[in-house]
Amino acid sequence: MLMPKRVKRRRVHRGRMKGVATKGNTITYGAYGLVSQECGWITSNQIEAARIAMTRSIKRGGKVFIKIFPHKSVTKKPAEVRMGSGKGAPEYWVAVVKPGRVMFEIEGVSEAQAREAMRLAAHKLPVKSKFAIKGHELAEGGEA
Repeated sequence: MLMPKRVKRRRVHRGRMKGVATKGNTITYGAYGLVSQECGWITSNQIEAARIAMTRSIKRGGKVFIKIFPHKSVTKKPAEVRMGSGKGAPEYWVAVVKPGRVMFEIEGVSEAQAREAMRLAAHKLPVKSKFAIKGHELAEGGEA
């Protein structure tokens, strides 16, 4: 599971997700990418599940790049605990994703293989996403 090695503050605010991605919105490493179409939190478990689905689909040929990292901690208080007495302990880690963010990239496989791998990965994620090809406008490319 992905998580930061160390952080400055363990308990962070929820924040707000508005607008489109300004960073990480281009395909840089691979030939094909999976682009988010809506805002959301993606947990480290979901990232790992998508990675496993992609690598199994391409049968360990080619290379998978993960371009999101869970920096934000989400806290939770234990069950049946009264209100007050501070914020809960960190429960899991999430990556904040905005529309246009390239989440995963693949290289070294055919377009059909990449499209199928991205489709399987998209089913593991809580946000709508689409398949994109490097060099093409990210608006086109079809649904994942």
